[in-house]
Amino acid sequence: MAAASTRAAAAPAPRSYPVLSRREIEAQIAEGRAVFIVDQHVIKADAWRKYHPGGDKAIMHMIGRDATDEVNGLHSLEARRMMDKYRIGRIEGRWKNFLPPIQGGKFRARVGDGEAEQEGEFDANLAMQQVKEDAAALASDPSSRSPSPTFDTDEAGLRNRKPGVARFGSSTSLSSVDDESAPEPADGMAHLDVLTRKEIKLDLTKYPAPDPTTQDVIVEKYRLLHERIKAEGLYDCNYAAYAVEVTRYTIFFALMLLFLKWKWYVASAFFLGCFWHQLVFTAHDAGHMGITHNFQADTVIGIIIADFLGGLSLGWWKRNHNVHHIVTNSPEHDPDIEHMPFFAISHRFLAGLRSTYYEHVMHYDAAARFFIALQHRLYYVVLLFGRFNLYRLSWLYLLAGQGPRKGVAAWHRWLELVGQVFFWTWFGYGVVYKSIDSNWDRFVFVMVSHFVTTPVHVQITLSHFAMSTADLGVDESFPQKMLRTTMDVDCPPWLDFFHGGLQFQAVHHLFPRIPRHNLRKTQALVQEFCDDVGIPYALYGFVDGNKQVIGRLADVARQAAILAKCQSVLAGGEGGHGHHHH
Repeated sequence: MAAASTRAAAAPAPRSYPVLSRREIEAQIAEGRAVFIVDQHVIKADAWRKYHPGGDKAIMHMIGRDATDEVNGLHSLEARRMMDKYRIGRIEGRWKNFLPPIQGGKFRARVGDGEAEQEGEFDANLAMQQVKEDAAALASDPSSRSPSPTFDTDEAGLRNRKPGVARFGSSTSLSSVDDESAPEPADGMAHLDVLTRKEIKLDLTKYPAPDPTTQDVIVEKYRLLHERIKAEGLYDCNYAAYAVEVTRYTIFFALMLLFLKWKWYVASAFFLGCFWHQLVFTAHDAGHMGITHNFQADTVIGIIIADFLGGLSLGWWKRNHNVHHIVTNSPEHDPDIEHMPFFAISHRFLAGLRSTYYEHVMHYDAAARFFIALQHRLYYVVLLFGRFNLYRLSWLYLLAGQGPRKGVAAWHRWLELVGQVFFWTWFGYGVVYKSIDSNWDRFVFVMVSHFVTTPVHVQITLSHFAMSTADLGVDESFPQKMLRTTMDVDCPPWLDFFHGGLQFQAVHHLFPRIPRHNLRKTQALVQEFCDDVGIPYALYGFVDGNKQVIGRLADVARQAAILAKCQSVLAGGEGGHGHHHH
């Protein structure tokens, strides 16, 4: 691997990097290195993983992939410059993505290449030929084709997979059913298999084909759109809008104190809930560096808002949220849709998937059976308690020290812990304990103030719960995946304050660092882009969006009932029910 003297066109850096072959990169990943591609350069992020303010999981989902769009979307210029220090080489031509190890990808080590090859592992040329054949085969008859490295990636656990091929490591959704001696779930799974294939087929008819040629055009236009947005100044924060925001927060907080003084506890609790509801939006902006665009400054703003005033951990949210932005709506990987036992938004949760984020199996157990059968009826009820769950997750994150323990973000954990003490002192002790007379009133005050924040939880789930959870393979581009898994909510401009910018979720997913007060302007440009590349842009009114979500939940509840029926029939010994193993 002699250093090539020719410099990559994309590299402004004066030093030249050796050209690394695909095979060499694969071997490095097999050795456990965190290697990915950004702007035709090979980045080795091992040393950086424990320092990464966005958490280690986000990096792990990019290993073996071209991460250019994800990196540009979520990082400041200064962070991207820092990344250049981790370059170890460059690539020539178009990069063909691997499936990252955390998602079950397998990589051949340097030795014994020949034998590894026979296991039907990833081969780039083969994969390139198969992309087009697959698209055709899948459209005609999904069950007749042989498994391919192209489509049978993450979703593949639920496809025609030979039992016992542990190609998907721990993240395989078939881990429990690979075993021939477990016919019972496997037969119910056959039903889930069909649903998975149907879902993919539907997406393939609705969205541009996930082949390199089609996706490259989309990426090129997406990057041009990014330049246009930059040129139009939409990345610049509108500070006057924040003056309005801060005024609103202050009024809500003052009203809370006033009514508390008058002992109008329900009214007081209501305004405290409004205060928290509004604060979340600014914390969200800060977490994405959308306010000052300076990492430390925005993080401190975010921690003051989230921890000191809201009792929630910004660091937890970042770690969670960055993964959500990269693997949006993936049942195994996206923590934002992993709400077992309360909700399952995909039939695939009924197979007992293993969450790579939480690192445990989300069992489809008795509790899950109970809640999921009723999830479309209990949706709003469960969300009323959403904030309590956030406290739990925040404390888990801070006490377990899940955030970066070294580097630029290490001290944030201590600031957050101070913030938590501050919050529980003013809210728990000062307001709830000292200012309210009876335990019943305390209980009512806590419940009302927390229930009022429910629209935020509705808003967050609204944008994704009704959208696709199918996996279209490793070739699907970042912009297409975001638009396929995210919906926007249409509302009049005067209601923007209520939705807090989260109604432009699809726009936000394409360009996470755009300050939310500019999202409405950006929306028009995104709609133009969608028309241009032929990606349907999901836009629903608030009520219709809610109907879509309830419809999706009811649908999965129905699948759960069918699955239960399958299993009870089998348990009754009537095995000849038309189900068979693949």
